[in-house]
Amino acid sequence: MDIDTFKLKFEEIKAKGFVRSLRNGPTGVGHTLEQLLELNENNIALPDIDNIELKAHRANSNSLITLFTFNHKAWQMKPLDAIRKYGSFDKNGRQGLYYTMSQRPNSAGLFLHIDNTSIAVRHIDGNIIVCWSLKNLTERFIQKIPALLFVNALTEERDGKEYFHYNRAQIMRGTSPELLANQFMEEHIVVDLRLHDKGSMARNHGTGFRAYEANLPALFSEIKDI
Repeated sequence: MDIDTFKLKFEEIKAKGFVRSLRNGPTGVGHTLEQLLELNENNIALPDIDNIELKAHRANSNSLITLFTFNHKAWQMKPLDAIRKYGSFDKNGRQGLYYTMSQRPNSAGLFLHIDNTSIAVRHIDGNIIVCWSLKNLTERFIQKIPALLFVNALTEERDGKEYFHYNRAQIMRGTSPELLANQFMEEHIVVDLRLHDKGSMARNHGTGFRAYEANLPALFSEIKDI
């Protein structure tokens, strides 16, 4: 589907007002839009339109979505050393660094440090565990999400069933290190460490950079209603 076809179909969908969700649960908003647009289902995400990623959003939702993962040349301390020095144990006795980082030190003494050029996970003892340049994060973000077609849906419940009114669609493009730095400072983007000790090595599932759905527009420098 190209963007011009999407515009025509979206106007028809918008004019319908509230429509019953075609699937229960969190994925209902995307699945229902997909069916109304007559797109084939994609188990990972809604299909792209003209290479623009499509995202449906409940207006009253502020859930977190993963923007990308990124570890390339970022670790200042060997991951296994960091786990054994600062990690915590799960209920199965496995030691790991499974933390959502903030600017306030957590129980392990780790915190997120942000300046004009980089963000880093540091410890209150002065050690820098991992550090990313904002330039590299910006390039990774644009690589993963060069453009986003963001569809807003009002929601209401009738007799225990969810209904959606898809009332707004916006195309969002571009970002900058300054925009991302601001969003990290506001904690609209969070950093998830996800690695554990496998004996002779660290098993790293990829550091996740996640954003709150409601704040996605703030990540882009160009936003246009369609």
